[in-house]
Amino acid sequence: MRLTRKIVAALAAVLCGSALGQGHDYPARPIRIVVPFAPGGSTDILARTIAQKMTASWNAQVIVDNRAGANGIIGADLVAKSPPDGYNLVMGSIGTHATNASLYAKMPYDTLKDFAPISLAALVELVLVVHPSLPAQSVKELIELAKAKPGLMNYASGGQGASQHLAGELFKYMTHVKMEHLAYKGSGAALPDLLSGQVPIMFADMPLVTQHIHGGKLRALAVAGKQRNAALPRVPTVAEAAVPGYYALAWYGLFAPAGTPTDIITKLNRETIAILRLPDVQERLRGLGADPVGNSPAEFREFQRTEMDRWARVIRAANIRID
Repeated sequence: MRLTRKIVAALAAVLCGSALGQGHDYPARPIRIVVPFAPGGSTDILARTIAQKMTASWNAQVIVDNRAGANGIIGADLVAKSPPDGYNLVMGSIGTHATNASLYAKMPYDTLKDFAPISLAALVELVLVVHPSLPAQSVKELIELAKAKPGLMNYASGGQGASQHLAGELFKYMTHVKMEHLAYKGSGAALPDLLSGQVPIMFADMPLVTQHIHGGKLRALAVAGKQRNAALPRVPTVAEAAVPGYYALAWYGLFAPAGTPTDIITKLNRETIAILRLPDVQERLRGLGADPVGNSPAEFREFQRTEMDRWARVIRAANIRID
């Protein structure tokens, strides 16, 4: 009897120590951050910034793996179905972790139940840009031009249901203009055609286009946020320029598969927040028009739920569906 009790006690101690040590020993091998979009966009920039700093801090390799397709669903689903051990993460977006649930009749993952939130990484301003060849110097002139040529003007986005797409659809809905949507596999993939004028309009993530605005290759008509952005202080908001009440924003954050141990989530959360508070990271991201955040998993989950509800109402009102 005593021997049995000792064996049970020993096994319990081993199991308990193993459970408690998961976070302590983590990471013991390379971590992968899946970017569910093509290289070059805001999701990619944020993921690579965090991966680089995390690699240096933990002395463990953190790699970025671009898995584009289906408005981020392919990459997000890959992580949702990965082992919940902290070694496969996804840099999610408003599309992958908020709006897709309302846009698609069927989803391969549950937006809330299949992921464990780590931290909101950044809020990213959208800016309405046009190619210089387009004869529109303001939002009002763009609206007039679009109404004069209904259905003949195209605007680009990073994919069906991406933040850039929804910003464009909300603009169409509120201004009663007709523009054709051209979806790309990530906002970075749309940039060459935007710069060449092949597609003349885009509600673009500011980090993607800031340097091209300053270089004169694109014209910024308005920012989509509630207030002017420090990176483009002379550019008005869409609301103050011509469309009262207009507001759209992109956001990105880290998620792990549901069931990932709490101590690992806590360690990832603390490290992500520490990275986002580094002066050089804040300077770089703010210079590109992104606002670094860093919050608790509970705060991130509440933010995610609020965004899902807000955009679900917009999607229903504008009758946006993806089959």
